[in-house]
Amino acid sequence: MKKLLCLGFLIYLLPSKLCAQADKVLWYDGPAQYFEETLVLGNGTMGAALFGGIDKEKIYLNEATLWSGEPVAPNPNPNAYKAVAEIRKALAEENYRLADSLQSKLQGPYSQSYMPLGTLEIDFGHSGESTEYYRELNLGKAMAKTTYTNNGIHFTREYFVSHPDQIMTIRLTSDKKQAINCSIDFQSLLQFKTEIEGDKLMVNGYAPYNVEPNYIDDAPEPVQFDENRGTRFTSLFEIQSSDGEITTTDSKLTLSNATEAVIYISIGTSFNGFDKNPVTEGWDNEALAKERLEIAMEKSYATLQKNHLTDYQALFNRVELNLEASEKAALPTDQRLLQYTDGAEDKSLEELYFNFGRYLLISSSRTPGVPANLQGIWNPYMRPPWSSNYTVNINVEENYWMAETANLSELHQPLLGFIGNVATTGRETAKTYYDTEGWVVGHNSDIWAMSNPVGENSGGPSWANWNMGGVWLSTHLWEHYAFTQDKDYLAQEAYPLMKGAVQFCLDWLVKDKQGNYITSPSTSPENIFITPEGYKGATLYGATSDLAMIRELFEDFIKASEILDRDGEFRERVKTVHDQLYPYQIGKKGNLQEWYYDWEDEDPKHRHQSHLFGLYPGHHITMEETPELAQASRTTLEIKGDDTTGWSKGWRINLWARLWDGNRAYKMYRELLNYVGPDDMKGSRRGGGTYPNLLDAHPPFQIDGNFGGSAAVIEMLMQSRDDTIFLLPALPDTWESGSITGIKARGGYEVALEWENTQLKKVVITATVAGNPTLVYNGKQKEITLTQGQTLEVDW
Repeated sequence: MKKLLCLGFLIYLLPSKLCAQADKVLWYDGPAQYFEETLVLGNGTMGAALFGGIDKEKIYLNEATLWSGEPVAPNPNPNAYKAVAEIRKALAEENYRLADSLQSKLQGPYSQSYMPLGTLEIDFGHSGESTEYYRELNLGKAMAKTTYTNNGIHFTREYFVSHPDQIMTIRLTSDKKQAINCSIDFQSLLQFKTEIEGDKLMVNGYAPYNVEPNYIDDAPEPVQFDENRGTRFTSLFEIQSSDGEITTTDSKLTLSNATEAVIYISIGTSFNGFDKNPVTEGWDNEALAKERLEIAMEKSYATLQKNHLTDYQALFNRVELNLEASEKAALPTDQRLLQYTDGAEDKSLEELYFNFGRYLLISSSRTPGVPANLQGIWNPYMRPPWSSNYTVNINVEENYWMAETANLSELHQPLLGFIGNVATTGRETAKTYYDTEGWVVGHNSDIWAMSNPVGENSGGPSWANWNMGGVWLSTHLWEHYAFTQDKDYLAQEAYPLMKGAVQFCLDWLVKDKQGNYITSPSTSPENIFITPEGYKGATLYGATSDLAMIRELFEDFIKASEILDRDGEFRERVKTVHDQLYPYQIGKKGNLQEWYYDWEDEDPKHRHQSHLFGLYPGHHITMEETPELAQASRTTLEIKGDDTTGWSKGWRINLWARLWDGNRAYKMYRELLNYVGPDDMKGSRRGGGTYPNLLDAHPPFQIDGNFGGSAAVIEMLMQSRDDTIFLLPALPDTWESGSITGIKARGGYEVALEWENTQLKKVVITATVAGNPTLVYNGKQKEITLTQGQTLEVDW
């Protein structure tokens, strides 16, 4: 554990509140003015972004299941599949321009959008000067705090959002009796009405039934409401105080002359599943919110807090990273980030960012079948960037790269459950768009498990027509088994879904002129090629990324089929097709080709690197088994350079880690933490990196960069494949000494590492199942034998 840093001048300025670990606490000396400065809380379903204002506290509220839209139409483009033969004919004739134009026939509706529930305002009516301001987010407790002194009275607010009790609480205290006076108001961009029921402020409303993406500029009515359509919501607010007086108006609660009070917030929606109409088949949102509030208010604040801490810390405390204590804890987090961007050393800030990623996953991914979206669960916009949806060509997957390695396997479940949903809608999409069996998912999805390719017959094929989403998602099913070794899960849930994705691939693949299996048509996500004739296009046959994802899925499926001893004849067919897939090609620059031919890219430094999927997050390109392909991947990354942002930089850090280049990975990790000012703040630093509140600045905010960066820290320190565990494979020189405990390796092992002077000192392995893992460090191997539950310390 790190030593607590309590510098004298900070004790004077901010009393003992700041005596905290530099890697577990975000703190600031002023309120947030912009969303990118807020502190975010969540219980995996309810989200809150806190501004921490003095006179007025503003809190953006969200609920993970509150989206626009309703269940998808099963067949929005019934004749789409007829275009496949036309496109394949154009490609066979090398007519890429025609193929691009025909792709519009294979497009359907856009996804729906994640909605902002509303804004809670607490008006404290202060007058005069306020001093000693301090606000924090304690990652070790998933609690926020705001303190200040006004007119000689010290006020404290304490916030948390409880998963076990499904409630948000705000505790108000003062050091002078009966000094707290405030009123509570709620506003929303959605359709809503407020009323008072007893001492409760009750808000009932509904979301739009359709919201066009924010990048559709010419939509005549981009947000569409109908009182008979759309997901319903209820928000309840109630105050409890032993000595204060609570009064009401039509739309406000008022607290007067209190020494201490607790504000309770409960939310319910009518969402009842991706395939249920939220109006006619939905949950009773009002009854749900009332039940949660009533049960919570029967418990003391201390009990609610204890329940919250017990639940949260059981997840967060599993992993501990220690690099080096830092005196930078004496600075507000935004100032630390600025100094770090300008070159200061602050390893505790690097730990803080890693811990923040784990915190965000716990806080945004605990709703069955509803994974964390592009913004986790924190969105204040009616038409959020890219609809705040599930972008399946990297983003939703990157959100979950550390779920297993960071020992948060339970938090993988929302994505795994969602895969079952999109497989259901995806079977219809496979038939109507591609005339295949199995299931398929395109570029985007949403809470309604939309699976069709998007674009509405006018989208760019480089993004709208990509159809490998189901293939990529299915690799997560195997990954969950690889870490947990849960054969019941593999047999009952993962295997049938994996088989469906494989069936689509087998039907979709065709042979090229040399007899190799390829996809046709195909695209490489969001990238553009240039043919020797100078045509810039997106549609081709045999894109490397398609075949990389199919290779990985086929290899996962073959292992799963062998473990379960199922579908032997089908498995042999999969093996045959796998072995006849068009092989990787190394281009004239020594790079791994992205296209079937050795074509140039319109943008050689393009943010996507989908054709490197086999290196990461896949496993079939490796340093020791495929050194030529690994070197070609390295050359590709060198050509692309390091100047990229957000999710892309997070991905590249992991790729460099898989190439065992810890210093290059660390260089980009530092760049991921470049300070970026709030989007609407004039004159602030721009570009990609990290906002003052440590959320990822793509820009704008996308949470995938946070998750990718945190996953990369583990990837630098430990990698695994089947029953082989690589120890410190990409340790940066600057992380000279340190330790990490609680991380997970494939095969069902928990790993703890300690190193000094960049040399491994100790490794401790705990087996959740019996096994014989091989440990690899610095070119040396040790095979060990473990019984279930056994812990073994291995010296090097």
